[in-house]
Amino acid sequence: MTDFQDLAARFRFVLARTSHPGNIGSAARAIRTMGFNRLELVLPARFPDREANALAAGADEVLVNAGVHAELVDGLAGCNFVLGLSARRRGVTLPELSPREAARQALAAAARGEQVALLFGNERSGLENEELARCHAMVRIPSVDDFSSLNLSQAVQVMAYELRMAMLGDELPAAPPEHDEPPADATQMEQFYRHLAQALDDIEFHKGREPTTIMLRLRKLFQRAQPDERELRVLHGILADAQRMAGLAKSEK
Repeated sequence: MTDFQDLAARFRFVLARTSHPGNIGSAARAIRTMGFNRLELVLPARFPDREANALAAGADEVLVNAGVHAELVDGLAGCNFVLGLSARRRGVTLPELSPREAARQALAAAARGEQVALLFGNERSGLENEELARCHAMVRIPSVDDFSSLNLSQAVQVMAYELRMAMLGDELPAAPPEHDEPPADATQMEQFYRHLAQALDDIEFHKGREPTTIMLRLRKLFQRAQPDERELRVLHGILADAQRMAGLAKSEK
């Protein structure tokens, strides 16, 4: 394969909770025209659907091979770097990138051999906080303040175009690896977050307080750190020991 094809295979476009099948078809067309093929769908309202095929305008292979998932973590499985597209700032504070800078960082991650996902939310509500919490950075497409809402497939087209332009540049990024080992993927991170949440409950860390805010902050911390598999094993071990000690303390009481 060419360098472009090899890199393009490391990208996926993930659509979460899509309401209109036509937007799925238009998104398939958008990524296919820019040389990408992988589309993942999380809880689409209607798919497969004739309208999706009609608006794909020939990008039927993208639709045929699209993954359909009940959980976001399954659509992100294997990904090391996730960028979430959002039109508005929300409670989850993430690094905010322009489409061009996002494409540059995504391409650098792909050049290191990482799997990269671009995550898009529902047409009306966009990405929820829980979905953004699984991202390493947020991307905002600059638009006018009084009419800032892009159609979903238009947002997909903008990002696919920026990625293609970055990949067609004179030099592909050859940045040295930022980690001794590849970062843990989305599935491994989600397993860790579940263990972390359970351990915090077991040691009674929250003491009756709402755990949502602290878990969002901890997700942000570990998403920024991007631990590898070996580091996650150490963290799992620490949590397991904390749970064991908490259990012993309770039994002594």
